[in-house]
Amino acid sequence: MKYFNYITQVWYAEMHQVLHNFGLIIFSILVPLAYPLLYTFVYTNETVREVPVAIVDECHSNMSREFARKVDACSEVEVLYHCDVAQAQELMRREKIYAYLLIPSSFDKDIAKGRQTYIGLYSDMRCMLYYKAALLSATNVSLEMNADIKTNNYLRPTTDRQAEIMKAPVTNSYVPLYNPQSGVASFLIPAVLMLIIQQLLFLSIGTSMGITREKNGGSGIPSDNPYFRNPLCIVIGKALFYVPLFMLIALYMYAGVTDWFSLLSLGDYATFLAFIFPYVLACTLMGISMSAFLYRSEDPMLLYIFMSVPLLFLSGMSWPVAAEPMFWRYVSWLFPSSFGTHAYARIMGTGATLHEVAFEWKGLWIQCAVYGVTAIMVYWHELRRIKDTHFLRHKQGFLCFFCDYF
Repeated sequence: MKYFNYITQVWYAEMHQVLHNFGLIIFSILVPLAYPLLYTFVYTNETVREVPVAIVDECHSNMSREFARKVDACSEVEVLYHCDVAQAQELMRREKIYAYLLIPSSFDKDIAKGRQTYIGLYSDMRCMLYYKAALLSATNVSLEMNADIKTNNYLRPTTDRQAEIMKAPVTNSYVPLYNPQSGVASFLIPAVLMLIIQQLLFLSIGTSMGITREKNGGSGIPSDNPYFRNPLCIVIGKALFYVPLFMLIALYMYAGVTDWFSLLSLGDYATFLAFIFPYVLACTLMGISMSAFLYRSEDPMLLYIFMSVPLLFLSGMSWPVAAEPMFWRYVSWLFPSSFGTHAYARIMGTGATLHEVAFEWKGLWIQCAVYGVTAIMVYWHELRRIKDTHFLRHKQGFLCFFCDYF
């Protein structure tokens, strides 16, 4: 009963501190509600359409003009200018266009003589999506014109059906599984949502520790609270506050944000809850462990904010995990987000069961055990330091009294 009272009082103290500090209210409540909406809204369109490009036609033939018309008809790009190379480069420098296609002067002559010709694509590589849109349009038009030229100039079919077969002897149907639009939001937002939970938990717990240290002369234990006496009870009490709070936030992301923005949501709630509990718990315990290095309320902003982009890279969502060096793969396993992003993306996007994400699920539970021990050690060290300080003060007081007496 005594330890239950300790846990309850620690939970109440943490809740009181969060609700009476505006910075903690922002990190724990307001930002978790706004961040997912902001990030998802930015990527609402899923794919890039009508990228402004220019055509540099040095051939000025019927075939080159046909190529330009077909490129302009593609949904990915929009031909805004017909100009020369110098003008196209200047337009790209001024960001009026993001790519231009160069049709050489020998374009139709090479084709008429049976020689291979080329189309030059010059793109602004500051944004890979612009390059992808321009390359996809040029490639599709080139393949279509190649089939027409081969059929009409060399094969010479006798019927329309024979021409159709000659153009495409083997037909294919391109169906991207689980991401039919090939959109950015469908593969990126799951990773971002998991990173938001981890980052805000770190910020909330770290800021709370910084405020406590500022109030108590560098100690992470409130001096006016007699219930902070057992490290295990302290960790459980803090976890009981943050875990349910961010479980609700995770449900809000899973049910609300994905539905409002029409993202893929093929998983069931039972699988999601079974996965999200160890994820939030691992993030909480890691946040408590890392708070040992924080001594001011501003320190979490300096320590955690810059970590979001590297952790996105380490998660394997922006770069394949199979292509990562083993060293960085092992480093990524230190953070719950590395397991969480993969499992959440598969649950939400492919309807994976808990058995199919067993590796990530077990990894999260291992992190819970490891960071649970380190979190207990953090407060065990804080309590031991307080006892040592009290002992030294008592000893110094006794020595002063002894010297005064004699």
